This record gives sequence, structure tokens and C-alpha cells, in this order.
Amino acid sequence: MRPPVWLGTLRQWHWISSALCLAGMLLFAVTGITLNHASQISAKPLIVTLDSVLPKPLLAELQLAATQQQIPRLAQDWIEQQLQQSINPTHAEWSSDELYLALPRPGGDGWFSIDLDSGELLYESTDRGWIAYFNDLHKGRHSGAAWSWFIDIFAGICVLFSFTGLWLLTRQTNMRPNTWPVTLAGLVIPLLIMLLFIH
Repeated sequence: MRPPVWLGTLRQWHWISSALCLAGMLLFAVTGITLNHASQISAKPLIVTLDSVLPKPLLAELQLAATQQQIPRLAQDWIEQQLQQSINPTHAEWSSDELYLALPRPGGDGWFSIDLDSGELLYESTDRGWIAYFNDLHKGRHSGAAWSWFIDIFAGICVLFSFTGLWLLTRQTNMRPNTWPVTLAGLVIPLLIMLLFIH
């Protein structure tokens, strides 16, 4: 007896979804372990600091632009050259005497401030290493819109993979009688741990 056409389509969706989410599942599984044992994984953060002074012409421009809370283009170029990275001036915080901008990123943090009276620039960057980088990607921490979209699409593909797998399991019950007890165990074990050991 030939299998129904829809079964072939289901198998095709199952293997395509498994292929698409393979790398992501490995990444999230491994980083799930590293996150679960974060306190046992030692890491020495690399901290870089910088102390500089904004040139007087640029400081004058910045002081004039402070009322509109905007960083002039030339001042932004100078700051980016000093920090050796691009900045998003729309996230800057302004006070009467200081410009401050946080520079968070996966696996690290950073910030800089400029004294609006003296033009002194203080900068600090902290790099916590590759494990912290991938852990932050797992959490979607400071990883941007593109990664956020990837996580959502990846999660949807994982759901598709799971449900097509479940449907295919229903086809195996006659040949493999342990199918449903094993599937049920996969549901009951985490449920029992939640009910008995998590308070």
C-alpha cells in the first residue's frame, strides 16, 4: 500500500525545518549549558580605557548643539575616530554639563562621556570574552533588530520541526510500541522537576 501524498509532504517539511534550525539548535543548546553554569566558568574581562580632550573648535560646536541635544557631525566623526567604533547619537543622554552615551554590546559593555565645559572625553570598554558573547546572543541582549528577527524566525521553524516530528511519530506507533511512552516521558520529566524541585 502506497503512503498518502500528504505524508511525503510532511516528511519534506520535517527535514527542511530540521536542516534550517540545525546550527541554531546547536548554538542555543550549547549556550544553554554555558548559561546554566555561568558561575563556574571563569573569565577575566578585558577593560580598555581612554582619556582625551575634544579640540576647542569641536567643543564650541558641541556646546552650541547641546540645547538641541544633537552631536554635530564633525564632533561625531572625531569621537568615532577616538573610540575606533561607530556610535548612535540618538541614544545620547544630556545634562547641563555632560554628554553620556552607553555602548552595550553582546559579550561586553562600554560608555563614554564628554564634559561640556572642559571637553574631556572619558571612555571605557569591557570585553568579557567569546562565551559571554554567545551567551548574550542566546538571550538576545544588545544584539540588534536583525538578530531579534532571526530568533523569532528560528523559534517558528523549531515549532514546525517539533510538530511535523510529532505527526510523523503517529505513523510509527504500530511498528514501534515504545513511541508514546518515550514521548510522554519527554513531557512528564520536566513537568515533575518543575512541580517537585522548583519552588
